[in-house]
Parts: sequence; structure tokens; C-alpha cells
Amino acid sequence: MNEAGDEEAGQTAARGRVDSGAGTFPPHPVRGVRAVYARQRSCPSDFAEVTVDFEPWEEGIVFEVAARLTTHGSISATELAEYQTALVTGIREELAELGEETTAAVAVVLRGMRVHEVDSHRGAFQAVGRVAVRNALALAYGPPPRTKRRRA
Repeated sequence: MNEAGDEEAGQTAARGRVDSGAGTFPPHPVRGVRAVYARQRSCPSDFAEVTVDFEPWEEGIVFEVAARLTTHGSISATELAEYQTALVTGIREELAELGEETTAAVAVVLRGMRVHEVDSHRGAFQAVGRVAVRNALALAYGPPPRTKRRRA
């Protein structure tokens, strides 16, 4: 499960279709969603951390960067733009998997980013975008149902 960054990175992950009843995501503002993608078993390692808000908006996906974006770690302007593009790609990919009964109508606002000089890269930020959506889904609709174990 480490490719999605959920179990290994200690993340809540909502998988599968959303049973929202409302028809759109998000049904209400979901703010301060923190997502971490970290895989550090060996070289190369992966690291990305973001804090984003998911605001109800018109149908589709709009991405904005907060005027007071907080960044932790050394990052150039070129890397910042590349990581933001990768983040949006991951968010769009995960929202595309919501299912036909749920429409994305969201403005995503990037509030904070944390990078590692060596372990952060485009792929890690694409993965953390997917994790951010899963975390927001869990906050908006509750955690995914757990499967019941059969007793022997």
C-alpha cells in the first residue's frame, strides 16, 4: 500500500466510491487537510507534505495558492512550481475516481508545503495530492467502512 502513501505513511485513506447523498464534493468546506507522503525504506526515498483547503465551488476543479503560502525546507521557485503542478495532477486523478454519482465542484487552496532537499520530487507531490483528497473525503463523509473479519 505504500504507493498511495496511506498505511505506510500513517494516513487515513478513503478508497472506492463515495456515498455522499449530496451529489457533489465537497458537501461543505473542508479546511486544514494535512497530507503526508513518506516512504523512506531505502534510497531513493520519497517525501511530500501539504496542507490544503477544499471549498465548495462551481462544477470542476480550481486550484489556488494562498497569498501567505507557508513553505518549510529549501525550495527554488522552479521546484515550487513543479511540485504545485504535480500536486494538482494527483488531486485531479483522485477526484476522477469518485464515481459517476458524485461530481467534483471544488476550489482547492494550497496553504502549506513541506519539502526535503533530497527526498522531495514531482512523484511524491503527485502522490500526496491523492492522499489529500482521500483525507478530505474521510473528513467530509466519515472514514471508509471497515471490513468485518470472519471468526474461525
